[in-house]
Amino acid sequence: MRDIDRAKESLHAEGCTLVLVHGEEFLTSRERGVAPLLAILEEKRDVAGWSAADRVVGKAAAFLYLLLGVSEVYADVISQLAMGVLLGHGIHVEAQTVTDRIINRAGDGPCPMESAVEKIDDADEALAAIKAKLSAMKK
Repeated sequence: MRDIDRAKESLHAEGCTLVLVHGEEFLTSRERGVAPLLAILEEKRDVAGWSAADRVVGKAAAFLYLLLGVSEVYADVISQLAMGVLLGHGIHVEAQTVTDRIINRAGDGPCPMESAVEKIDDADEALAAIKAKLSAMKK
């Protein structure tokens, strides 16, 4: 079975929000949003070449996957903006649903993380915008 298939299977069977797989190694999270991806990035965990399965992937998450160096991403829901980032950088993508935009948790507007990076095309700029938005939201 391919790593991406095992990641996807674990995502649904274990009730996770994020699963990264490389061979026999698994990283899982039940945190929502971009928090688990930021944590992996900040820990400097080497997941280059790994496969990821995620519940929701917006453009912000796509930039984080790019910075992490994953080779492929499965998403239950992915935005067209996120697809563009991933495919544009040679990352294989599989998705159950592709949507115009990711909606916020309240369901009454756009995802603040996706909005924060909407007009950004550079991964490092996106990371700075994501951190700034998270900081502003905590206040």
